[in-house]
Amino acid sequence: MCKIKIKTVLFLTVLEIYLVATTAFEETCESDRQMEEMCSIHNYKTVKPLLDYFRQVRNELEQSESKEKHLNELNSDLMEKYHEIVRIHEKFMKEAALLDEYKNEVIKGKNDLKSCQNKVDKFESEINSKQNIIVKLEGKLTEKSTNLEICQVQLKSLKSSLIDKDEKIKRISDNIQNNTEHQKTLEVQLEKSKSKLIKQDEDIQLCQSKIDTLNRTSENIREQQKRIELQLKDSQTKLIDKVKENQLCRAEVDKLSLTSCIPFGDSDVHQLKVSGIGFFDVLCDSQLAGPGWIVIQQRVGGNEDFNRDWATYRKGFGSYKNDFFLGLEKIHRITSLQRFELYIHLVAVNGSTYNARYDEFKISDEHSGYKLSLGKFDGTINGDAMRVSENMKFSTFDRDNDIGFGNCAVYWGSGWWYRICYDCNLNAQYRRDLYWWAKNKIELKEAKMLIRPKEAMKK
Repeated sequence: MCKIKIKTVLFLTVLEIYLVATTAFEETCESDRQMEEMCSIHNYKTVKPLLDYFRQVRNELEQSESKEKHLNELNSDLMEKYHEIVRIHEKFMKEAALLDEYKNEVIKGKNDLKSCQNKVDKFESEINSKQNIIVKLEGKLTEKSTNLEICQVQLKSLKSSLIDKDEKIKRISDNIQNNTEHQKTLEVQLEKSKSKLIKQDEDIQLCQSKIDTLNRTSENIREQQKRIELQLKDSQTKLIDKVKENQLCRAEVDKLSLTSCIPFGDSDVHQLKVSGIGFFDVLCDSQLAGPGWIVIQQRVGGNEDFNRDWATYRKGFGSYKNDFFLGLEKIHRITSLQRFELYIHLVAVNGSTYNARYDEFKISDEHSGYKLSLGKFDGTINGDAMRVSENMKFSTFDRDNDIGFGNCAVYWGSGWWYRICYDCNLNAQYRRDLYWWAKNKIELKEAKMLIRPKEAMKK
């Protein structure tokens, strides 16, 4: 720029000199008309180098302006790259925070597993202790006469019954761990079983005492044998009664196994029990569309990040009081038991309320990518925007199952049943991409997905 300014000043100086010289020559020519031709030739020779220089200076000025414009464009591109780097850095920091959160969840899971292992070791220790007691009793009985062989066989049968009963108690204890709500009731049943086992141990000791008495008093051995047989029969009867009581207890536990919200008839959090998962909490809703609905997804405040990985969507996340997703594996297990229908409740940004209804809803297992199946559509919304997701696998930023170019889950920042990419994504970023687009686009501020057994409601 400094060089250009110097050349400009020089150009103006030369131009001024040229004007003065031209004026002088014009005066000379006017005084001597005869020298006019010579004057013209002289002027041309004087001006030509200056004109050539002026053209060179003008070209350099035009080139400098072009370079300055190109420099401004480069500066603009550089600022855009800088802002892009800042956005990438923010995204990296966010993913690092998520990684720390996942690490804490893994550590917590390890601690829970260790606690469960300690409980298992405790039960195994109790079983071994009882087995050692029975082995000692067997050792003493083998030293007796052949007349007591019948009693020995009965004691072995009692040992086998005790082992079976311990296993049944352990299974009941496992159910207690999965159902904290009914833990106290099952613990009472377990205490009763233990007290009966203690009583049976006392019966066994009494039997051993009778055997010792038979050794000391051989005259009454037959009478003592009959008494022992009666006591053993009584013990067997008590064991049978105990088995029946435990079967009744197990039946009561099985009655507690629920796979829908229909028995509750309210709008609150309840526990379901589904094969392959066990007990877990669900949010029931009997207000929006009648009784017995399970809420599997809810967007009511935008306070939950739905840009999660595959493992988190499989397990589920969020709070039943705000935004949440129940979990792909739970939804698969529930919908595989019987035929379910889907009800979608939608509230637009302008306050208008809509619904979309499908007479069948199901997702496949994880091996098949939790593929979505939908039945016949009905509702008050402007069209069937969910249909584009039918038969599509679920996609997350770490597992791309869509059929488009790139990963829709990365581009739209949420997991969903994408195709190329979507007309309706109820997991999309809140107040930005959350909409229902069929015949026209409806921007949403609330969305809920609810399921209910279809055949059960017909009954």
